[in-house]
Amino acid sequence: MAAGKSDPKGECRLHERDRGKALAGKSTLNRLERTPENATAKQARYKKIVLDMEAADQLLVDLFFQAHARAPEHIVLDLDATDDRIHGNQEGRFYHGYYGEYCYLPLYIFCGEFLLCARLRKSDTDASAGTVNELKRIIGQIRRVWPRVPILIRGDSGFCRDEIMSWCEEQQLDYVFGLAKNDRLKADIAIEQAAAAAEYEQTKKAARVFKDFRYRTRDSWTRERRGPKGTPGKAEHLDKGANPRFVVTSIAPERMDARALYEDLYCARGEMENRIKEQQLDLFADRTSTAEMRSNQIRLYFSSIAYVFMQALRRLGLKGTEMEKAQCGTIRLKLLKIGAQIRVTVRKVWISLAQGYAYASVFAQVFANLEEAEVPSG
Repeated sequence: MAAGKSDPKGECRLHERDRGKALAGKSTLNRLERTPENATAKQARYKKIVLDMEAADQLLVDLFFQAHARAPEHIVLDLDATDDRIHGNQEGRFYHGYYGEYCYLPLYIFCGEFLLCARLRKSDTDASAGTVNELKRIIGQIRRVWPRVPILIRGDSGFCRDEIMSWCEEQQLDYVFGLAKNDRLKADIAIEQAAAAAEYEQTKKAARVFKDFRYRTRDSWTRERRGPKGTPGKAEHLDKGANPRFVVTSIAPERMDARALYEDLYCARGEMENRIKEQQLDLFADRTSTAEMRSNQIRLYFSSIAYVFMQALRRLGLKGTEMEKAQCGTIRLKLLKIGAQIRVTVRKVWISLAQGYAYASVFAQVFANLEEAEVPSG
């Protein structure tokens, strides 16, 4: 009914075996997954249903534009990679030592709650593999629509790669990435580490001391860095001992000091991990169990579009309700998975919910919000 089908109960479908089934079945979806890219009549024996992956990638960014009535003041693009367990002897099967399992290594790019990229990759690669290509595509789209909006790229130490940072510098994009600790870095903040330890001994509370300094790797970096020359470091002491952390950035010290850079800007990237968990745990992004990488990427698109719908429902429909900040799993359980009686008449489709439904008032408010919502056209 939501898709505008004239036969919402599927009673008029051609084959008897399909009657009573309103939507596409597993076989139809299987044809979408298994039809080769750019298939011709000779390449695909059965009815061709071909997904335009380039258009699917573009759609995620276009929906991000449509959610804004005007250009935002600034944009932060968060990068992250996660594990997606392999279910058998599939294409791209590889054992990942860090995760301790055979898995894929999908790349995610978010802007706040907005999903802009979900790219399935083999796990026998660096966490940052393909990041520059995805950023070129996404930022190219953004620049065509919002040419003057400042953009910052943010990620953990898996994305602290010279290729990414150099490209950002060429494109005049700010960035902040985690920087893996090593003996040289620890030596550079030895004084600050001692000060943090002394403060902890006095207060018995976590102590943080920050320092700005220049840093360059011996071989892998082409230049020193921190706005544009330096690295802000954090020397933290906890009850479990020293916990030094480091980030590298293009943001100059005059624009943001080391404490604000780490605590206010860099640490905020942790929220993206919650969005990935929503997609994987609540919206089945881990159901990549087909034999081929391409068809598993299509399944990842399914989950991505499901997340986009849920995020739009949360942003437009749940605004002002007790579930305004609810996660996707909670929304599915309390708002969508409801027992109902459906009757189809000549002119209407009647949906009757049980009187004992605990969230009837929330459901009614969501419906009213969606009726009143003004969705920008672009």
